[in-house]
Amino acid sequence: MAEKLPPHFVELVQDALLKSYWRRKAFRNILRRNGVAEKFLASWAEDESKRALLDRLVPALESAEKGPAVIKQLAVHLADQVSFPDLTGWPDAAEKIAAARTAVTALKSYIDRERSAAEVARARQSIREEAERQRAEKLASQQDLAKLQSRVADLHSKIGTQDSGYAFEDWFFDLVQFFDLEHRRPYKTNGRQIDGSITYEGTTYLVELKFTDDQTGAPDIDTLVAKVNSKADNTMGIFISMAGYSSVAVAEASKPRTTLLLLDASHLFLVLQGLWELPELISRLRQHSSQTSEAYLAAAQLSH
Repeated sequence: MAEKLPPHFVELVQDALLKSYWRRKAFRNILRRNGVAEKFLASWAEDESKRALLDRLVPALESAEKGPAVIKQLAVHLADQVSFPDLTGWPDAAEKIAAARTAVTALKSYIDRERSAAEVARARQSIREEAERQRAEKLASQQDLAKLQSRVADLHSKIGTQDSGYAFEDWFFDLVQFFDLEHRRPYKTNGRQIDGSITYEGTTYLVELKFTDDQTGAPDIDTLVAKVNSKADNTMGIFISMAGYSSVAVAEASKPRTTLLLLDASHLFLVLQGLWELPELISRLRQHSSQTSEAYLAAAQLSH
C-alpha cells in the first residue's frame, strides 16, 4: 500500500514546482530527473498546461507504491534551490523569482518542521545517486555519439560510391535508433524505393538520403515529393543531403504547405556534437516550415 502523504505537503510541492520552472523543457526535465516515468511524460500533449499535467500526475503518484517517494524527492530538490535559472530572461523575471522564493520557503519550512533529518538525508542521497546514474548515462551517450561520428567520418573517404550510400543508410538509422525514434529501414512499396521512414509526434516522414559530393538538385526534390504525395495526409518527407542543396532545389521544396524538411551535414554535426537531439531538431525544422513554408533552415539559424 502506498504511503499516505499530507495533502498540504503535496500542495506545497505542486506550488513550488509550478513557480520554479516555467519552460516546458525545464519542467519536463525536472520531473524526469526525479523519477517520473518517461511513458507518462510522453503523454504530455502540446496544448496541455503544466498545471493540468500535475493534476494528472500527482494523484497517480499518490496511489502508486513508489509514487510518494518521487513526490518527497521532488520536495527535497525544490527546497534545496538557491537560484532559479529557468525564470531568468522573462520580462517579469523579478516577479516570477519572488513568487518562486516564497513558494520554496514555505515548502522548506514544512520539511524542516515535519520531516526528520534522517529522512531528508535519505532523499538527498537518492538525488545524488540519481544524479550519478544520469552522469553515467550521459557519458555513455557521448561515447556512443562519438562512435557514430567516427563511423560517418570514415565513410567520407568513399563518398559517392554505391557501397558508401548503403553504409550511410545503415549509419543514419543507427543514429535514429540511438534516439529511440520509431522508424523503418529501407524498403520498397509499389515499385518505389524508400530509403526508410521515421514516425514522430503523429507524423510519418519518408526519408531520402544522398551521400555524394554533389548538391541535391530539383529533380531529386520532385522525386521525394511524388513519394510523399502518394501516401496518407499525415506523411511528410525528410531529405538528408550531405553536400547540401542548390538554390533551385530549396525553392522547389519551399512551396505553400510544403511537405518536406531539408537537412544537410551541418545539421547532423550538431546532433553528433550533442548540441541538438534528433527529435528536437525535427520539431524545430517542422515548426519553421509551418510558420514560413520554407523547407530549409540553415543550422546556423536554428536558435533564431
